[in-house]
Amino acid sequence: MPGIIGKKIGMTSVFDAEGKNIPCTVIEAGPCVVTQVKTVETDGYDAVQLAYDNKKEKRTTNCLLGHFKKANSAPKYKIAEIAKTFNRELLLGDVVTVADFNEDTWVDVTGISKGKGFQGVVRRHGFQGVGGQTHGQHNRLRAPGSMGASSYPSRVFKGKRLAGRMGGDRVKILNLRILKVIPENNLLLVKGSIPGAKGSYLIIED
Repeated sequence: MPGIIGKKIGMTSVFDAEGKNIPCTVIEAGPCVVTQVKTVETDGYDAVQLAYDNKKEKRTTNCLLGHFKKANSAPKYKIAEIAKTFNRELLLGDVVTVADFNEDTWVDVTGISKGKGFQGVVRRHGFQGVGGQTHGQHNRLRAPGSMGASSYPSRVFKGKRLAGRMGGDRVKILNLRILKVIPENNLLLVKGSIPGAKGSYLIIED
């Protein structure tokens, strides 16, 4: 089973054979064009470069236009490399679709998590805050508390959990089960939730 690039559509639920309602994510995956085949001899490792989601030529640089023309493909928005662990040999210009996937198999899905902006320690790290409002602590409920440093070293150590930008990270979810494959609509139904907003790109790997 090859990897594939897709786009998150949203979430729904399906019923299994026993009548149990299972939440799942709908992914519009492929068709993806093989735009480059990397080998140990030429690149030092085995991988296949896939491209997904057509875009206009005027929005594409000349070097990328030449790259896509080698594969007889229209310009694409998303390009990703997939490790070469396929059941079939892929060549330059081949097309990968959801028909190459089977139901009740397991995949790893990579996406960019939703950006939350600048957040405090309570939301970002699960701090409990200072607590009660006694003894004049009227504005400390969601504060980080003591930093644990005094005149020495007179600084905050790197890596300390403080407020900052939250979300917008590359997240990989392992071992998600494919519940249903709908080839006519290029759809995969994967059990559970997947990082990213609706319409964001995903990489599905074996």
